[in-house]
Amino acid sequence: MKKRYFLFLPFILLGCKSNLTATVDKTPKSTSKPVEIAYKVEEAEVSDFLKYLSSDELEGRETGTKGIEKAAVFLEDFLKKNNVKPYFKTYRDTLTNFKAPAFNIVGLIEGTDPELKKEFVVLSAHYDHIGVLKGKQGDLINNGANDDASGVTAVAQMAKYFAETKSNKRSILVVFFAGEEKGLLGSKSLVQKLEKQNFNLYTQLNIEMIGVPMKRDYLAYITGFDKSNMAEKINEYTGKNTIGFLPKEAEYKLFYRSDNYSFYEVFKKPCQSISTFDFENFEFYHHVSDEFKVMDIPHMTSFIQEFLPAVTQIASSATEEITMK
Repeated sequence: MKKRYFLFLPFILLGCKSNLTATVDKTPKSTSKPVEIAYKVEEAEVSDFLKYLSSDELEGRETGTKGIEKAAVFLEDFLKKNNVKPYFKTYRDTLTNFKAPAFNIVGLIEGTDPELKKEFVVLSAHYDHIGVLKGKQGDLINNGANDDASGVTAVAQMAKYFAETKSNKRSILVVFFAGEEKGLLGSKSLVQKLEKQNFNLYTQLNIEMIGVPMKRDYLAYITGFDKSNMAEKINEYTGKNTIGFLPKEAEYKLFYRSDNYSFYEVFKKPCQSISTFDFENFEFYHHVSDEFKVMDIPHMTSFIQEFLPAVTQIASSATEEITMK
């Protein structure tokens, strides 16, 4: 997530614990038969991936540094190993709006249907963070385990699932953004290129901070809850109370403060972020204590597993069922 001095700060007042609670009156209910899948997400793989991406070796993954370069190589190797092809000539998409060399990592899982494969679902998360503290002593590395190595881990596991099962009739663009902490630079740069290609976007699911669970009767929330029927459709596809409404999300206008907004602004399609950070369950936003050891790996594994039926149906429904309101 972004720092406060950028106008894109997603979650403000994070230095204080919130005493406000969210109601769930607006939580949609399932109205159709859920999708069933046999694939199982491996907890050990989730753990190993997140542990490296949030390790001290990557020095907080600040855009333009040696640390994020190591992260980029790691992500490229993961996509290649799991048979996810590059979308461009290589996996690297150079940012056009950052002075130092910086790259989004972009993969393609082509759809299996001759017609539907012309439509795209974007699965995304940002792999950059805020780097190393200057002029202080002690732990100086902002590892960014929750923000947003957790989201990258989820998207990577979803990409592995689709590459293995080939259960997507639509094509899937897998994107790991750089420059998010600098003001959504990676997503802003990429959408300009895609727009010139007449990119046929159906919807985008952007994953932000899912490393710890909420104490609520739903698994996660989406930003811009009332802007589309995405929450309702996801709950139909999973057959569970997967997505609920978080008033803090609406209050802080989080829809406009993450990489989903860059895509919405250009394509005007359902582009929303999914998160389990609710202002009450995590104290280490942009803090050196945002480390692997405080992440809930079983929760993350369950999160990914629960979303697989939803992303499967999103990527394969005969018509575009998720629509703007």
